[in-house]
Amino acid sequence: MSAKRGRSLSSKIMAAMLVASVPLLINCGKMPGGMPGVPNVPGAPGGCPANIADASAIMSTNFGLEGELEGKVKAALAAGADVQEIAGSVEAEVVTACSNLAKDLGAKDEDLKPKEDGPGKKAEAACNVATKLVGEFKAKAKGKLVVDVKPPKCEASMDATMDCAAKCDAKVKPGEAKVSCEGGEVSGECGAKCEGKCTVEASANCEGSCSGECKGDCSADISGKCDGDCAGKCDGKDSKGKCAGTCDGKCKGKVEAQCNGTCKGSCTASCEMKAAGECKGTCSGKCSVEMKAPKCSGEVKPPEMSAECKAHCNASVNGKAECKPATVFVKVEGRSGCRGFAEAEGCHHQEPARLLKISMGMKGKLESVVGAVKVAGEGAKAAVTSGGAAALKVGGCFAASLDAQAKATVSINVSVKASASASGSATTG
Repeated sequence: MSAKRGRSLSSKIMAAMLVASVPLLINCGKMPGGMPGVPNVPGAPGGCPANIADASAIMSTNFGLEGELEGKVKAALAAGADVQEIAGSVEAEVVTACSNLAKDLGAKDEDLKPKEDGPGKKAEAACNVATKLVGEFKAKAKGKLVVDVKPPKCEASMDATMDCAAKCDAKVKPGEAKVSCEGGEVSGECGAKCEGKCTVEASANCEGSCSGECKGDCSADISGKCDGDCAGKCDGKDSKGKCAGTCDGKCKGKVEAQCNGTCKGSCTASCEMKAAGECKGTCSGKCSVEMKAPKCSGEVKPPEMSAECKAHCNASVNGKAECKPATVFVKVEGRSGCRGFAEAEGCHHQEPARLLKISMGMKGKLESVVGAVKVAGEGAKAAVTSGGAAALKVGGCFAASLDAQAKATVSINVSVKASASASGSATTG
């Protein structure tokens, strides 16, 4: 009995030593997908049988562990892979938006290159340049900069959360478990009476907020075509009557312009209006029957399952939410037309809107995802360490995964901060 207990204790001590020593082996080879790591030899000390950057590959790999531990390991490593993917996507989007904004204001490619390598450094460099140039533009602008912002709306699929839960945790039974939406509203397809808001794409009968060009009546000032009397300026000159050019002001007639108020007519993009019974688009609020393809603008709460599966599903669904873009209306008072940052036509600017998606729409979700994944990864690593032989099989996976997660977390934090700085500069007068 004493000898058996001694062997068990020895195996656990060896397992702990192995997991702790794996980082020392990191430079001995390459992990799949180009991650620095140890040779990809299943079962070898420090090896990993799966690509730690590919969640689907991890979930389909047989790690050779017993029962519940196998599921914990898969879910925790998959969550780590999700964070890596999110980090790459967030940084790429921020780099693109800040680079385009900076180039619109005269920057060249060489101006946008980071001075040092590291997580999030490309986003930081591009956004620093964009912030600087936007500040210079605002300082030189002849007239007050008028800015109006409507925040983005980011939604996560409730069906995708349920599907992920059922695949990750065997205890979750499809059709029996439920998901909920906290801190937001539910939207989806409503085949009956909708109470709330109805959003229709490219609507010919819009009576609400239009994110594109409005053709009809506009309740707010415009900068565009006016088939009627223009009260304001016509091509930069005072006007109280007909305007054959660009009307900057209130149009008493039909417009063809971006409307920063209520549009009554056709809308070239999405039109959000008060629901009045049937909604032929997306219903946000309540539906008299069960909604199809429901999405949550808050946080999707999954059914009861392991912490590792919660982290994986949170990252794969909430961390990759779909966002309705913000609208950023920018105009310089006294200047004809809507020539803003890029000297391009249009009052609504795409790049600041893309940055607001990250800094306003996704910031909270990303913080929640990163925190949950870190806790799940460390918990699963502890379970593996205490499992003796398990550490021999997946110790290398956790060492490489936790290292990659740490870098991904830095990338996300730096990218979000950079996007907030650039979007803040571009969306304040």
